[in-house]
Amino acid sequence: MSKRIYLDSAATSSVHPEVIKAMVEVLQNEYGNPSSTHSYGRSAKTLVETSRKSIAKYLNCSAQEIIFTSNGTEATNWILTSLVKTNQVNRIVTSKIEHHATLYTVLALQKEFGIQIDFVSVLPSGAIDMKHLEELLQQDIVTVVTLMHVNNEIGTILDLKKVCALCQENNALFHCDTVQSIGKATLDLTELPIDFIVASAHKFHGPKGVGFVFIKKSASITTFTHGGSQEKGLRSGTEAVHQIVGMTKALELCNANLETDKKFISELKSYCLEQLKTNFSNIKVNGEETFYNIINVLLPFSEEKTAMILFNLDIKGIAVSRGSACQSGSVKPSHVLAEILNDEEIRKPSLRISFSHDNTKEDIDTLIDALKGV
Repeated sequence: MSKRIYLDSAATSSVHPEVIKAMVEVLQNEYGNPSSTHSYGRSAKTLVETSRKSIAKYLNCSAQEIIFTSNGTEATNWILTSLVKTNQVNRIVTSKIEHHATLYTVLALQKEFGIQIDFVSVLPSGAIDMKHLEELLQQDIVTVVTLMHVNNEIGTILDLKKVCALCQENNALFHCDTVQSIGKATLDLTELPIDFIVASAHKFHGPKGVGFVFIKKSASITTFTHGGSQEKGLRSGTEAVHQIVGMTKALELCNANLETDKKFISELKSYCLEQLKTNFSNIKVNGEETFYNIINVLLPFSEEKTAMILFNLDIKGIAVSRGSACQSGSVKPSHVLAEILNDEEIRKPSLRISFSHDNTKEDIDTLIDALKGV
């Protein structure tokens, strides 16, 4: 097999060498339990709290508003379930193009608690219909809005300022899945009055199995796990110090290189689109005004090639995706694309190509050659 090419960074990203180095250092030398009172424990506790402060600094929020979790899915389940169980909200407003971590949680809460669920319309561009959202929020019912910042399949970007303004005007809470944007965009939580955001380290060149949730000071959330009172008593359990340090290092590197990486990756995306349009007639980009590291394209191939295209690319060492990695192995059409494509288009192959600073133009040339041979 020739060089392996990874073009699926929206599913997960490579772990930065400096992140690995930082984690190994902790595993070898800082193995104390952060809850222990001796020097080993105090040293580990310092690492955890320094990490918390560092993450809060990047988001311009208080360190006390950052709680460490295992991933974004856990955090979204926790937040939405807590709000419903404690009767803080009687309705959830979301969209049908959210990640399944949100959609399945919302549907489970509706089934268990009978709460009202309203889906805001999605425009043909893949953007949320702000006019419809405004109409929904004028209903006199206590509501939480849950919408993602960057769509994980097509890369459409939510207007956070507009949604924040609408939620404030109508006294609604706002939970935002920022898994695809943390580490790739600047978020100032002083300027953006969001109540909850969630993040997963593996999306921004950190380790898997660790993430965080921002919970605004004014928000009230129930305990997720009972035990040793770690994480302000909200999520008990011994902290994974090496994971937390690795995540913080990854975020530090992403922020230090943000503008350089954004420019480089944006140029790669433009080059990829140019090559796709040059080599394939009638290619269609799914979604408009999308995030700089994600392209989702409808290929002008026959319906019969849909099932085998990823397999053929994988044989050639090229990793791309049909959509969310959480649906790997699924033969069902993407629930996101189903909202913006017609019945004929949805049966044809669409690919999500997502980039990182690891990629090159040569990677894209190899992908194009492979697609030409399908």
